[in-house]
Amino acid sequence: MTEPVWLTEEQHRAWRSFKAMETMLNSRLGASLQRDFGLSPADYRILVELSEAPDGRMRAFELGEATQWEKSRISHQLSRMAQRGLVERQQCSEDSRYSDVVLTEAGRAAIVGAAPQHVANVRELFIDALTPEQLKIFGEACEAVLTRIKSQG
Repeated sequence: MTEPVWLTEEQHRAWRSFKAMETMLNSRLGASLQRDFGLSPADYRILVELSEAPDGRMRAFELGEATQWEKSRISHQLSRMAQRGLVERQQCSEDSRYSDVVLTEAGRAAIVGAAPQHVANVRELFIDALTPEQLKIFGEACEAVLTRIKSQG
């Protein structure tokens, strides 16, 4: 067994700062969605994906791929949203063995209502905290990490 290569003080500070920022940002944005619109962050994520899809419809497995959620999580989330009338399942027109998840009028109204405030919160808490150069570097850093993760399967 090889000895771990411990993080330097600077690496540790960067990692811990990132994790703290991620936790606090997600918490604040999620609390606003819940308080102001009755949507969980998971609801919002699904509504965004469907609202950007052609005809507001996707297969459940496509939503799973887009969100990187496991099949059981996506299934439970969609069931909760269907009970609230935000989405519904309809038979797939291309293959009757499958069903599509479809954004309902209530779901579209929910995303249309929540998106402007959510974007304003993202801008206030994240975008406006950084200079344009910092934002560019941060975006490039995130893309580099994503590329590394994807290359490792």
